[in-house]
Amino acid sequence: MIDLRSDTLTRPTEAMRAAMARAEVGDDVYGEDPTVRALESRVAELFGKEDAVFTPTGSMANVLAVRTLVGVGQEVLCESLAHIARAELGAHGAFTGLTMRTWWHPTGGVDMEAIRRMFAPDMGVYFVPTRAVSVENTHNFGGGTITPLADLQELRTFADAMGIGVHMDGARLWNAHVATGTPLSSYGDIADVLAVCLSKGLGAPVGSLVVGSNDAMAETRVWRKRMGGGMRQVGILAAAGLHALDNHLDRLAEDHAHAALLAEAVGVDPATVQTNIVVAEREDAPGFVARAAEAGVRISAVGPRTVRLVTHLDVSDTDADEAAAILAKL
Repeated sequence: MIDLRSDTLTRPTEAMRAAMARAEVGDDVYGEDPTVRALESRVAELFGKEDAVFTPTGSMANVLAVRTLVGVGQEVLCESLAHIARAELGAHGAFTGLTMRTWWHPTGGVDMEAIRRMFAPDMGVYFVPTRAVSVENTHNFGGGTITPLADLQELRTFADAMGIGVHMDGARLWNAHVATGTPLSSYGDIADVLAVCLSKGLGAPVGSLVVGSNDAMAETRVWRKRMGGGMRQVGILAAAGLHALDNHLDRLAEDHAHAALLAEAVGVDPATVQTNIVVAEREDAPGFVARAAEAGVRISAVGPRTVRLVTHLDVSDTDADEAAAILAKL
């Protein structure tokens, strides 16, 4: 079975498992796990930030990250299909008391006209104030699309003028970096706080990081503990992240090439596929998913008429060719 449901399905390589077994560990709640600190320092440096905090999940990372910018009864603006709005089960409102309004964009991108129109200044007891704008790069449900750097820079300029923050959900920001060659530090320049994931394209079994200023990360460590995310000898998992950064970052280009091949097989213009996600329309998405599974390829229905295919570390050249042939027949 060739599994294209998600890039979260990757399994640790033997080399990654060996790195995990060798990891030097300590108690991370005490701040004494050297491997965790090495990972946090490295990722912070990559994005040009002061510090980072290791978390068990990407959803927790996003909740913690947005919370550094938006307080109880305040709002964050985001795109309507953003992961923080659609796929985190209302965690932001449930745990941190914020509200959320959304704009719509065909590929999940930034719509500055809509953002300017939606922005709400602080008007005391009369209206909910906008405290941040969140962008997702790459955009999962937009089809792995990349928000152009110029659009992000325009958003940053607007946020500075309005005195609000920018959060970047960078679960797959590594893919945008590899596809465009944009330095990670340039993305760091855009966002006050980022959340980046290690367990998708990079192939680690667990883990994300919140990245930002020293003050924001000190606050984030408190809230991570409050939310049940304090972990002890977690350097075993952090070692997987360090190995992934050393060995699995540049190879994301292979996943992008495989996605273009699969796009053509399902009738999507490969030129529109920017990274490792293909979204295709089908009259009966669940039925198409079932027929694909019967033929040996697992894909996802992400709507009644929408299917998603995601390439990743465990999909070889041979797997991609075979899956493309099967899906083309269907």
